[in-house]
Amino acid sequence: MLLAGRGDCTIARVKPSPLELRRDLTLAPATSLVVGITIGTGVFLKSAAMAQAVGTPALVLGAWAVAGCVALLGALCFSELGAMLPDAGGEYVYLRAAFGEVPGFLYACNSFVLGGASIAAYGAAVAIFISDIHAFSQDWFVHTFQLFGTSFTWQFGARQLVAIGVIAVFAAINCAGVMFGGRVQTALTVAKVIAILGVVGGVFLFSGIHDAGNLAGDAHAASGGFAGFGAAMFAALWAYSGWQYLPMAASEVHDPQRTLPRAIIGGTLLVLVIYLAVNCAYLYALPFWQVASSNSTAYPDAPSVAARAVQTFLGSRAAPVASLIFLISTVGSLNGTILTRARVSYASARDGLFFAPFARLSPRTRVPVTSLVLLCIWGAVLAASGTFDQLTNMAVMSYALFWIPVTLSVVVLRRRHPEAARPFRLPGYPWVPIVVALIMAWIAVSAVLTTPKESIATIVLILLALPLYPLFRRRAALTPTPAPRA
Repeated sequence: MLLAGRGDCTIARVKPSPLELRRDLTLAPATSLVVGITIGTGVFLKSAAMAQAVGTPALVLGAWAVAGCVALLGALCFSELGAMLPDAGGEYVYLRAAFGEVPGFLYACNSFVLGGASIAAYGAAVAIFISDIHAFSQDWFVHTFQLFGTSFTWQFGARQLVAIGVIAVFAAINCAGVMFGGRVQTALTVAKVIAILGVVGGVFLFSGIHDAGNLAGDAHAASGGFAGFGAAMFAALWAYSGWQYLPMAASEVHDPQRTLPRAIIGGTLLVLVIYLAVNCAYLYALPFWQVASSNSTAYPDAPSVAARAVQTFLGSRAAPVASLIFLISTVGSLNGTILTRARVSYASARDGLFFAPFARLSPRTRVPVTSLVLLCIWGAVLAASGTFDQLTNMAVMSYALFWIPVTLSVVVLRRRHPEAARPFRLPGYPWVPIVVALIMAWIAVSAVLTTPKESIATIVLILLALPLYPLFRRRAALTPTPAPRA
């Protein structure tokens, strides 16, 4: 096998592990992971922040559409990389193969640190949706502190206890095995798609206060301009992020050369259609000011935009019904995120670039239990701090920063390994990866301009891993990296 080091390749021999991950994920659960992780909290919560950023319904829908097209282009890049390198770790594997150990190591550390933010955000969202039908008491403990120039609020109460509890439940489910976790994911994804389509149908067919004129609504106070549209796309990318998760569990996908591209591309297209339909329903049923003043950092105590839309056709019965829909959707994303994220730390530890215990597999279930449990513990800690938008802003900033080199990995690996088997070849090469990288760079810059504190804190957290690299370098030199198949 090839070892990607400082831009070169050397041969490394190691004793194979007696335990290997099981390829139990067929096309249905693999597609369910893409759709189920992607359709989570963002489509129910992020439209408010986007409306605040751009100020008109047309620009909100435009941001959703453009972000969806960017996500589809990114999914095409990941499809080529995933089919060529169908090994656990996803972006970690691609970065290490294309650019060497340092970028791969930084991604692995970031995946654990800020991946916990994704898990925490889903836990926080569960609490938000429950609070739509049952108001929580005031927090039991609140403390604000400064970190890298950013204010963070550490708070604990019933809301945080709910978030931690749901994370623990789905950690236990995924410790039971990837096949069981995949079946749970499939069931949750089918349920959420049916429920979301029910919301769209309910708004268009039964809403009593809808008005097609809302779609052309008056401008709302917003930052506007190029940076404002970038901020709206930044928010939408949280809602679209999900297609990049399946390759993290590529070692557990059956027939990955065929299954990975089909699941990633098909799942992303389905999500794009659903998102546009849902947001058209929001903007059709609600005046624009109600969309912009829904639950967000600016309006933390307001109902979610989705809850307000459901209320237009269910009235007083909306809160419990909407909360059930949102909970199903959110826990589906949480389950898939826990399942896949744990594989990155496992893969990097297996290669010597993370702490050795993370590479251990359960002899019974072949699940990286240590990696999974510690990741969920970290997510539970983060769930007790910050707001939903703070957590997702940090997570999306890390996505944008790493997607730049990951998409360019397609170009690097085609030039470095032209002979490697590519069961799926990216159409529009080399322009597609270049365009995605440029858009990600623009979104990252827009994020720094519009949410500077969270963005700078994210960059600092990523770079803090650099001093740890020499500690792992010697062990990594004895461990191979999966190579493109000739």
